[in-house]
Amino acid sequence: MSTAIDGVLVSKVDRQSQPAPSMTGSVMALIAQGAKRIALGDRVYEYRAGQYLVASVDLPVTGHFTKASPDRPALGFGLVLHPATVAELLLQAAPGDMPPAAAGTPSALAVSDAPDELLDAVIRLLRLLDRPRDAAVLAPLIKREILWRLVTGEQGAVVRQLGLADSSLTHVARAVRWIREHYAQAFRVEEVAQLAGMSVSAFYRNFQAVTAMSPIQFQKQIRLQEARLLLATNPGDVTGVGARVGYDSASQFSREYRRQFGAPPSQDAVRLRDSAFGTAPVLI
Repeated sequence: MSTAIDGVLVSKVDRQSQPAPSMTGSVMALIAQGAKRIALGDRVYEYRAGQYLVASVDLPVTGHFTKASPDRPALGFGLVLHPATVAELLLQAAPGDMPPAAAGTPSALAVSDAPDELLDAVIRLLRLLDRPRDAAVLAPLIKREILWRLVTGEQGAVVRQLGLADSSLTHVARAVRWIREHYAQAFRVEEVAQLAGMSVSAFYRNFQAVTAMSPIQFQKQIRLQEARLLLATNPGDVTGVGARVGYDSASQFSREYRRQFGAPPSQDAVRLRDSAFGTAPVLI
């Protein structure tokens, strides 16, 4: 859920949930109580109370809480990450303040234990939700402190690339946005690589490193997630939904949908209609 403080999200889940698809957004998500498991392509990330996850690119994931109950609900905090804010912080920092970057392009998702300084800042920020007068002045300062802890912390390389205009992650993010906006449109990898400003081999290698998928696999994930959202409100139009998300073949759409969600579109549409299908981000 969003809060009165811009960019601050909170969650409370009182039961274990079934794996559900969603988009991550660019966020830092910290679990205060409970545990969660997230799959991105062939990579699986698990994090629990006292750990945080960073997502530097908006990616299609499947996730669910593995520890949550009415007596002990899962509790989470999230902070939206903005490239411009990261860039501003990096410009003001002294060169020696940043740890050396590791070689290669980091994955867009990473999990770490939250240090005490980060936990303390998160708690102080959440307390401001009950103090709106103080929040107007103090919340921006504490959010900046949290961001500083992130860019200088264990997963700092992931966050710092978000604010670097010429980083590999930024080039891949440009391609990710294009594919998301044109997911129903067929494309050639060479064309998207040119849009991202990279050679085809470098683009493919870096795209795979960041997203754990090829560009075509990424497009398929977006198509199927969009199809599921459409079927939640249009359960009787399976063929039309498949065509709207870019499938020329109804049989291919049905086959790939079943492989992704465990049931054919028509059957899953009924299940979606009869249950509360949430579309909120699954990370926090």
